[in-house]
Amino acid sequence: MSIRAVIVGLIGVAFICSYTYFNDWIMRQTMFIGNFMPISVYGFLVIFLALIYPLFRKIKQSLALRPAEIAVILGMVLAACAIPGSNLLRLFTPALIMPNRYENTEPGWQKQKIMDYVPDGMLVDVSSDEETILSGFTRGLSEADDHIALSDVPWHAWIKPMVFWIPLLLSLWFALLGLANVVHRQWADHEHLPYPIVTFTRSLFPSTDGQRSPIFANRLFWIGLGAVFTIHGYNYLNLWFPDYLFGQVPLGVDWSPLAKLSDTFERGGGEGFLSGYSTIFFTVVAVAYFLPKDVSLSLGIGPFLWVFLSGTLAIYGIGQAGWQGQWPYGITRQSMMNMGSYFALLAVLLYTGRHYYLTVFKRAAGLKTADEIESSAIWGARVFVMGIAFFTAYAATAANLDWPLALMFALGCVAIYLVMSRLLAETGLIFIVTFGTPATLLWAIFGARALGPEMLLIMFMFCIVMFYDPREALMPFVINGLKLADDYRVKLGRTAAVMALALVAGLAVGIPVVLYFQYDKGVDVSAWHINQSKIPFNEVISVMQRLDAQGQLADAGSATGLSRFLAMDPGGQALLTFLIGAGLVLLFSMFRLRYTNWPLHPVLFLVWGTYAGDCFAQSFLVGWLIKTLVTKYGGAGIYQHLKPLMFGLIAGEMLGGVGPMIVSLIYFIVTGGDLPKQFMVMPT
Repeated sequence: MSIRAVIVGLIGVAFICSYTYFNDWIMRQTMFIGNFMPISVYGFLVIFLALIYPLFRKIKQSLALRPAEIAVILGMVLAACAIPGSNLLRLFTPALIMPNRYENTEPGWQKQKIMDYVPDGMLVDVSSDEETILSGFTRGLSEADDHIALSDVPWHAWIKPMVFWIPLLLSLWFALLGLANVVHRQWADHEHLPYPIVTFTRSLFPSTDGQRSPIFANRLFWIGLGAVFTIHGYNYLNLWFPDYLFGQVPLGVDWSPLAKLSDTFERGGGEGFLSGYSTIFFTVVAVAYFLPKDVSLSLGIGPFLWVFLSGTLAIYGIGQAGWQGQWPYGITRQSMMNMGSYFALLAVLLYTGRHYYLTVFKRAAGLKTADEIESSAIWGARVFVMGIAFFTAYAATAANLDWPLALMFALGCVAIYLVMSRLLAETGLIFIVTFGTPATLLWAIFGARALGPEMLLIMFMFCIVMFYDPREALMPFVINGLKLADDYRVKLGRTAAVMALALVAGLAVGIPVVLYFQYDKGVDVSAWHINQSKIPFNEVISVMQRLDAQGQLADAGSATGLSRFLAMDPGGQALLTFLIGAGLVLLFSMFRLRYTNWPLHPVLFLVWGTYAGDCFAQSFLVGWLIKTLVTKYGGAGIYQHLKPLMFGLIAGEMLGGVGPMIVSLIYFIVTGGDLPKQFMVMPT
């Protein structure tokens, strides 16, 4: 690992953490990150390795980065992708200040005195200068086309909330970094997971002697790239010049009329599903080509089966009544079944790797074992334990969250992020969202009366900052980064260390830049991500009203510490649904291990009914069909021969997204701030 690579990596981290907000919320282009295969990162990687890298090598051979250096840089940038978008900064700053506005505009907030439950330091204190701190955030402090100075941002008001939140964030993130080092060897070497995104990335990398990848000399690669890039490029041009072109190239077929063929499918929302999620994503088609057929088939049919299940339940009068709350915190049929599936798959992962994991943690505790374990896994286990311990202690002291709840919340986050990482490594599912949160599970297990309004509000606020829209969660990025580094013989411990450095640097750059943009021009108070900051409070108010109607509000949450377990009142309907989801995953996992030709993978139950699963279902089915036909009629030779074509599809889609980003920036600069046309490549 070279100093040069770390410096270039930090420059990339600073760029992605400062530019993402500008791209997403000022120019409003396709999301700069958006999923676990960011168009911004991989699009520029294709440009760099295809065009710039050979130029550097021709000018001076020492200028060309070694493959190991590129792997380190990419790992740092990928880790930092967890900061500026949906995983944190999209919701972070609004969540810390907007409740002060809603306290005066939302009915019931003052009546229920909901802000009294907020721990000291969790939110921004606007009392010293509400006009500048709060109104300046929503309306902006600039005048006309002028921009504010850095000193105009009320930095002092944000210091206390940063001291409250940043230790929590970093302790959880460092714990996830440590755990990623623990599971890496089991997944990469013992279970031989395919890591589809890493496979594509490696196909672009130069050889160890510095020669450009042979993929760039493959005709099929350029055919795939050119075809997809041309389609996206034409559709982008059509936005600007609709009068001179022949309309958009359709990227899918509206199958919604077919929903009427099945009354059950139609009752389950089939018409909306078929019409709203018909886009074919070339990247997903290509990823499906590299997967085992049972995985791609399961990812493809899962959402269809969910629609049939919903329709069947609707026919028998089993709807959504009787549940509590709404997305994302609500205890609903969808959230509990989804969480049950996640935790069942976690149990399967722990069981299959039990010997290795037990050995690692024994060595981490200083015990001798017969098997040798690399030091990165041992120290990863220690960092994981220390991170969770610090998170628990800090949450208990700074946020007044009971330490058992803090510990279970942290472990719940870790569990779900670990399973998401497994999905990415095993299936290449680059877009993953969940229904339900760790707070949802604790609410279902303990009951609202045992938890009380204060504990619920604190956990809901923890979720909005650390677990709300996990489409860009840290650990899946880290898993891919570690695998790539390991493939090029970079020490995993050092890779994790520079990733930790990237996270600290990303926060140091990203938070001030986002705050500056927001205080310069203000925020759209009607935007979805701004309004989400009221959801934790409204959800708790609903719980308080329900408890009050039942005569239980006065003593709700009176039990503390371990005594809270004695006051538990689990929701029977919720736990039953959780167990159904878990049972399906365990059953399919057993069938898959027992029967060689079992056609379905338990990942089916983790994606069905989710937004991400719906978006990619048809694309996975197309990829599955292509692979099935190729292997059946062409054999293994043709299958291998067509791999460069699939790599080209992915590269073309990455370039098809990054190209409009570059054009939009140039247009914005040349026109003095006019908004460019909005062009989306991946799901928003």
